[in-house]
Amino acid sequence: MDADTIAAIATPPGAGGIGIVKISGPRAIQVALGILSPATGPSSLKSHHLHYGYVIDPETEKTVDEVLFAVMKAPYTYTREDVVEIQAHGSRCGLHTILELVLKQGTRLAEPGEFTKRAFINGRIDLTQAEAVAEVVSAQTKEGLDLAAKQLKGRLYEAIESTRKPIETLLVEVEAAIDFPEDVEDIIRPEPFAQRMEHEVIVPLEELLAHYDEGHIYREGIAAIIVGRPNVGKSSLMNRFLQKERSIVTTIPGTTRDFIEETVNIKGVPLRLIDTAGLHDTDDALETIGIRFTRQRLDEADIVLFMVDCSMPITEEDTKIYDLTRDRKAILVVNKADLAPHRPLEEIATQFHGLPWVEISALHNKGIEKLKTTVFRVITDQSGPAELPGIVTNVRHKVAIEKAVAASKPAAQGFRTGRHPELVAIDLKEALDRLGEIIGVTTTEDIIDQIFSRFCIGK
Repeated sequence: MDADTIAAIATPPGAGGIGIVKISGPRAIQVALGILSPATGPSSLKSHHLHYGYVIDPETEKTVDEVLFAVMKAPYTYTREDVVEIQAHGSRCGLHTILELVLKQGTRLAEPGEFTKRAFINGRIDLTQAEAVAEVVSAQTKEGLDLAAKQLKGRLYEAIESTRKPIETLLVEVEAAIDFPEDVEDIIRPEPFAQRMEHEVIVPLEELLAHYDEGHIYREGIAAIIVGRPNVGKSSLMNRFLQKERSIVTTIPGTTRDFIEETVNIKGVPLRLIDTAGLHDTDDALETIGIRFTRQRLDEADIVLFMVDCSMPITEEDTKIYDLTRDRKAILVVNKADLAPHRPLEEIATQFHGLPWVEISALHNKGIEKLKTTVFRVITDQSGPAELPGIVTNVRHKVAIEKAVAASKPAAQGFRTGRHPELVAIDLKEALDRLGEIIGVTTTEDIIDQIFSRFCIGK
């Protein structure tokens, strides 16, 4: 790690009660004291204490702000370097002025995620914990936050390490057999070694993979698109989900000409809800563009909420829209149940060949909670929130584990069938490297840079 001292604003843009400028590196304290005037004098600044004072422009000697600041000496800091955090008033102009003064003292602006990257490189956290920091920041629901917090505490690291250790032990034995080929039969015990690979490596890794889809849903959320012909109540349903007037609702068909997207919390799953233009034949140029967007978003959606109006006959347009939902996760939403149905609701549902269906009145807010429960059940195969295990939620981790399993299985089979130790060693090393990628032991610099480039500046 380079010896630069870095600085950045660590709080979100915009005005607020408090804003923080963070400095980290070997000159952090010296730099901070170049612009700070502590009320008690610089000689009394204890580490890990909050101090009071002013930020002074050294060139003009003008007071910039009244602040609190914390001096934290290495190694007991976030980055394991000297760190100073200046807590100023949350004025955008004021914070940028303080940051400029800090940069003039010989620091440089931190790159995205560089504070956390230094924590990783300096050994305070592993790579899974570093990634969990970004997931804590971006968590959209309490359940997503819980999963990120488990990873931040090292749950995934522990799971990966518990599978790496038996591979390392077996690799030592195999390499000994390579060095002493005359003792191969005494060193390698085929069945016990194969069983150890299966029970201590392959089975635990496959269990982690088995929970990926569930964990990924809680972390990333899913996209749900509301489709139907004009005036069946799509925008009203959108507003009921959001509990605010987000979509324009009128009795005039074709009001929605573009898609509207918002995120709601469905039993802990972030649901990206997309209200779309009604699908039908039209000569209106704007509606035509909106319908084209709807068809594009339909291809990207994880689940379809297909709406029909039970007070009106099912039309050919309804049937055409239903055909677009085939081979997709979909729910039939039978709206306007407050009106006299044109046909019995069960008959309407039967016409759409077994789609799970929910009767609602978006106008009167009836059946919305049941619809939310049905959405959750369809996407998770659960009726309610479950105890969240320590699971894999990141596609990078999933791919690496899959590759580790793919290398571990032939290694186990190689022990059982008496393959040459050098060939078994290749598979063991491959599995070890793939697991090492997850926690940062064998990760390339390019991948590390890509991971931290997705962080915000100041974290």
